[in-house]
Amino acid sequence: MIAALLIGFGLGASVAAQLGPMSLLTIRSTLRNGIWVGLAIGAGIAVVDTLYAAAGAAGAGVVLRFEPIRVFAGIAGAVVLVYLGAKTLYSAFRIRLGGETGEELATPKRAFVVALGATASNPLTIASWAAVFAAASTAGATEGAAVLTLLAGVGLGSMAWMTVLTGGVSLLRRWVGDRMLRTVDGLAGIGLLGFGGLLAFRTFRD
Repeated sequence: MIAALLIGFGLGASVAAQLGPMSLLTIRSTLRNGIWVGLAIGAGIAVVDTLYAAAGAAGAGVVLRFEPIRVFAGIAGAVVLVYLGAKTLYSAFRIRLGGETGEELATPKRAFVVALGATASNPLTIASWAAVFAAASTAGATEGAAVLTLLAGVGLGSMAWMTVLTGGVSLLRRWVGDRMLRTVDGLAGIGLLGFGGLLAFRTFRD
């Protein structure tokens, strides 16, 4: 059981540590609104990672082999990422520091909900988790009750990495001025748009 927990923790942390759209959104939001907003986003990411890992372990990745479902999932994910990227770019052109509206990630509750939706918008990751669990099965970590322990480890590992990320970013927050914030917003917005475009491209290419 301990081995399954450690394997899951490592998988969750390694997946969360990959630079992706949600990492960019977390960095940007932590700088803008503080560590609690960043942690709320991290919690949303960890929840969806765990649920998608469970779906992958249950064999749901097979469903995504059906072309209409795969294309719909890819397009939906791309639209969400492009939308978030456009909103982030818009904030990059704001003049006044801290001028977020109620529609943005200004509170932990709102940030958690947005993170749930944004992370869940790419269900194609279920197929990736299915492959991960297929590999983990060789270590005997997906047998019986060990699966639940492995999934718990995935959630803990994902949240642990997001805590490290938001903690590090929050330490830099005091030295980040208005101009730097707009630069971060711009880079994050471009990155989100890029990831959205890449997801759409891969969806139609495959």
